[in-house]
Amino acid sequence: MIVTLLTDFGDFYPGVMKGVILKINPKAIVVDVSHSVEPQNVFQGAFLLYNAYKFFPNAVHIAVVDPGVGGRRRALAFECRNHIFIAPDNGIAYPSAKDDGIERVWVIDERKTSKITGVLSNTFHGRDVFAPAGAYASIGLLKEIAEPYEDEVVKLELFDYVVEDNFIRCNVVFIDRFGNVVTNLKAEEIKGKYLFFEGVKIPIVRCYEEVEKGKPLALIGSFGTLELSVREGSFAEEFGVSSSDSIELKQL
Repeated sequence: MIVTLLTDFGDFYPGVMKGVILKINPKAIVVDVSHSVEPQNVFQGAFLLYNAYKFFPNAVHIAVVDPGVGGRRRALAFECRNHIFIAPDNGIAYPSAKDDGIERVWVIDERKTSKITGVLSNTFHGRDVFAPAGAYASIGLLKEIAEPYEDEVVKLELFDYVVEDNFIRCNVVFIDRFGNVVTNLKAEEIKGKYLFFEGVKIPIVRCYEEVEKGKPLALIGSFGTLELSVREGSFAEEFGVSSSDSIELKQL
């Protein structure tokens, strides 16, 4: 079975998680979705997971962006119609699980998962809690390390933008390596031909080549949301935009 990993861990830590998974399930196909989520950026992790999970067939998805590691937050497993999501109870998995259709929620017993690794670190639950839980889920043994959970879970809303007439306030979710600014504004909210950002008139186009090199543009990207770009340049650098910024736009 496919097991995906999405974290803010960067290098080293994901490799150890893979070792734990493969020790439990040597037949697992472990796929790295991303380990470059900005540190502690739960919203960004949730957005990337939401836009990735549906391209996998019946997979187990381990998502760990965990500012509350070692604290009182729960470790959960969402058993859904087609997928299983393993994550801390901070909202990172909720949009994806809700989208797939939550059938049951489990709380992971950290004492049981840590017996598998032989240690329960206060800083690396990716290794000692979430990787073992994901591996057990991949072989149909989730109930051996988790119990049904009936309490409320943390809910996160990805598309919490405001559109009033021609005014838009939305959030910068992700800045890719090209400097494209990915927002959480859905495509259907775009009605005009131009956007105004900080006094600059930006054409809404279908693809990059519709503007000259070095000119700003707006389009609907692969996430199905509004992106702000500069052709063969970086919108983020040119306009001083950072991930997690709230930005205001006008459309005409």
